[in-house]
Amino acid sequence: MYNPKSKCADEFINHEEILETLQYARENRHNRELIQKILEKAGQRKGLSHREAAVLLDCDLEDKNQEIFALAEQIKKDFYGSRIVMFAPLYLSNYCINGCVYCPYHAKNKHIARKKLTQEEIRKEVIALQDMGHKRLALETGEDPVNCPIDYVLESIKTIYSIKHKNGAIRRVNVNIAATTVENYRKLKEAGIGTYILFQETYHKESYLKLHPTGPKHDYNYHTEAMDRAMEGGIDDVGCGVLFGLELYRYEFAGLLMHAEHLEAVYGVGPHTISVPRIKRADDIDPGVFDNGIDDDTFAKIVACIRIAVPYTGMIISTRESKECRERVLHLGISQISGGSRTSVGGYAEEEPEEECSEQFDVSDKRTLDQVVNWLMGMDYIPSFCTACYREGRTGDRFMSLCKSGQIENCCLPNALMTLKEYLMDYASEDTRQKGEELIKRELGSIPKEKVREIVKGRLLEIEKGNRDFRF
Repeated sequence: MYNPKSKCADEFINHEEILETLQYARENRHNRELIQKILEKAGQRKGLSHREAAVLLDCDLEDKNQEIFALAEQIKKDFYGSRIVMFAPLYLSNYCINGCVYCPYHAKNKHIARKKLTQEEIRKEVIALQDMGHKRLALETGEDPVNCPIDYVLESIKTIYSIKHKNGAIRRVNVNIAATTVENYRKLKEAGIGTYILFQETYHKESYLKLHPTGPKHDYNYHTEAMDRAMEGGIDDVGCGVLFGLELYRYEFAGLLMHAEHLEAVYGVGPHTISVPRIKRADDIDPGVFDNGIDDDTFAKIVACIRIAVPYTGMIISTRESKECRERVLHLGISQISGGSRTSVGGYAEEEPEEECSEQFDVSDKRTLDQVVNWLMGMDYIPSFCTACYREGRTGDRFMSLCKSGQIENCCLPNALMTLKEYLMDYASEDTRQKGEELIKRELGSIPKEKVREIVKGRLLEIEKGNRDFRF
């Protein structure tokens, strides 16, 4: 039976409940009165249930769809303002013992270059990322307890945090590694990670088992219950996501929101982030083989409905998507994007030779970080390199309570402007620097408290003198 408070995957992601939800949404896709009530509830900025959100996703009333998009855009502004957090992935290893049929790292792929970074190679990669201007990384690995054990990941995190090059420093390391034990999650917490990220790939259990025919990832329940073990291990910021295109998107949408509801019901805090990747071409993977792909219009509506359903949760889009696609969904809910990314093992310090390709997927948006920052500011977004909440202990329920109340704005805008100033002084091209200085001048007036505004002005001057790492 469906039970969001259960810690059993089959109960908090209940197949029958999802099927009933999808039927309910189909039956009410034209129900103007119900859709209006759901939109009014969503307008209170407290979120929606998976059933309510499913109705909005299925709605095919054009005027109501326009209201959905407008509401998503307004909620995004209410909670995140015009800030967009910047990050980059760093792949440590692509050795993997799983048989995932959608990923080129699968164990049967004998022609992909298998690599694992040494600590010295990690040092070079991190310096290259710092010289681009990055402050926040997402670590990625395949699952291989021999070639990539937890001790290697922990050592790598320690190495990354230890590197200070010129004015550069990685201030937050998020980790995307395979489902593991409570003990290992406790070790990751002690190592000082930010968010633990794990994509479900698909919540449809039967499809999941077919898509993961071999390896430890085949265990659907162990994988789906990973966030519970992470929470038990003390990690209170977790990030969820599905790989859209593997299964019917309405099913995945409902499952994703049910997972968020489960975390909220059991731990009092939902996911810190939700990612929305779509399956893309990779080494020996043809996305056309999977017949559940979604077009850009559907993708945009999924983003909008997630933003409405979980207004306080960060949303991430990577360089899997094109510039045009990313630009469209930024307005509808996305709050974090990558820039200048590499999906190979290494590749930042030195470009990977074509014959040694180790990419997990093709990158669609190949622009440099400076070009992405410039592009964002051209749309009046504030590229933010802030990591203050994590470093000040504003995580888990403490972060969510501030976010839900709107008080987080008192920290986020000042921190975004100060970290952008650092980027402009240390890494930006001349055109980007000029645009950024003008943006900062405009946005200073948006800081509501005069005292905070004056402090920020003083710290911006200190940054010009060479001082770094101010935060509220």
